[in-house]
This record gives sequence, C-alpha cells and structure tokens, in this order.
Amino acid sequence: MQLLGKLIIKSKTKIIKFLNEENTGRISSIDEQGFPQIIPMNFVFLNDSVYMHSHIRGEKIENIKRNSKVGFEVDRNLEFLPSYFSDPEDASLADTLYISVVIKGEALLVENNEEKVLALNGLMKKYQPEGRYKPMDKDMDVLDATAVIKIIPKEMNGKYKIGQNMSKEEKIDLANKIKDRNSKTSRETLAIMGFVIQDDELVMKEDVEW
Repeated sequence: MQLLGKLIIKSKTKIIKFLNEENTGRISSIDEQGFPQIIPMNFVFLNDSVYMHSHIRGEKIENIKRNSKVGFEVDRNLEFLPSYFSDPEDASLADTLYISVVIKGEALLVENNEEKVLALNGLMKKYQPEGRYKPMDKDMDVLDATAVIKIIPKEMNGKYKIGQNMSKEEKIDLANKIKDRNSKTSRETLAIMGFVIQDDELVMKEDVEW
C-alpha cells in the first residue's frame, strides 16, 4: 500500500532519531495458530537493526523460531485536534497529529556474545543515560539466561502528520488553536511543528518537513 506522499517521512536519519527517542515498540510475530501476537517491548535501533532483550523462553521466542517474519511498530500520539477546531458541530472533523514507523523484517535470536553485549549495552545507554552501572561484557554468565532478539528490516516506513500538508497560514492558525487549548502536550507538539512561544506569543521558527 502506497503512503500518501505528504505524510511519508523521507529522512532515514529522522526515522532513526525518532525510534531512539521512543521507549516502547511493538513486535508482531505469528503464533502456532496463525494469529498475530503483538507485544510491547523496550528496544534500541543499532547498526540498522532493532534489538530487544527477553527471557530465553516464551511464546514470542517460539514464534520467531517457527517463522522469522515479523512486524515492528513505534508511534507517538502528539495531539488530538478537537472537531471544533474546524467546525462548531461536525464531529467527523476531529483529527490527530502523530508520528509512526512501521518495520517489516526478519527476526533472529542473537547467539554471538559480542553482539549480545553490544545490544544490551545499547539498551542501557538508551534507558539509563545517566550511567551509574558497569557495562556488560561477553564473559558474563547472565548472557546465557538472556535472549536478544534482532530484527533486520526489509521495509521501514515512517509516516507523520504535523501540519506539513497545510499552507503556512493554515498551519499558523492550527498552532494558535493548539496553544490556546493548552493541553499537557501542546508545547511539545508546537516545538515539533516548528513553533516556539515567546512572551506568550507564538513564533514560527521553521517550516518543518521530515
């Protein structure tokens, strides 16, 4: 299925940056009855692959051994746009600003301890950036009790909606409505859209395109 052109994230660098800013990804594998099984996971994107750690036994591990084809998805819901932003009565005009990445790939269980350590230390660096731990090494016994799942992407597609499909005037109008609604995510959303608030006034710093 072709993504609508304006909504496609064209920059691989932006996709990778987004992946490593997000805490939760969802891996979808196929169970023995042929149903997709979706599980939220911590993950890190390193060397053009997705890495996750897991217990050495479990349904997703068996699924991957049986069928290595998997899906992986990460998303961020930026801002709900109430219908009244566009019309005082028409509920169908409610919308959402978002960023998402979907990967189709081959999953495998990492056997090499050096690669396991690379992945596990990458996870620690991502989730515990303040440090205060001793990095893992390839001779640690705990590696035998830890599975590392690696997804090698065959397709990686990003999609986003931050007003880039609007004219400059429409985007500024939307940004002002988001500012006035003042949700708990509004300032972060406005920053992603390319706006800052200075002296309670909205200023467009850049017209963002990914």
